Amino acid sequence: MVEVVLWASLRRLADDRESVEVDAETVKDVLKGLVEQYPALRPHLLDRGVSVSVDGQMVTSGWNEKISANSEVVLLQRIKGG
Repeated sequence: MVEVVLWASLRRLADDRESVEVDAETVKDVLKGLVEQYPALRPHLLDRGVSVSVDGQMVTSGWNEKISANSEVVLLQRIKGG
């Protein structure tokens, strides 16, 4: 299981949990698993987009990046700017 740390405003949509465990092999699996467990997260994770850190490194190669079962995944609110 992968531990996923949620930013503060997402916690209220996930039973006030700071982190959630998800069975996943890729970043995409993590997001899909979270939405399956907590459907209210969908607009924040999938529709608006999210930045992801795996074991302290920002994911830049896309949602198909592999992760290990003991990885810590941190979700970060995507900041748009110009």
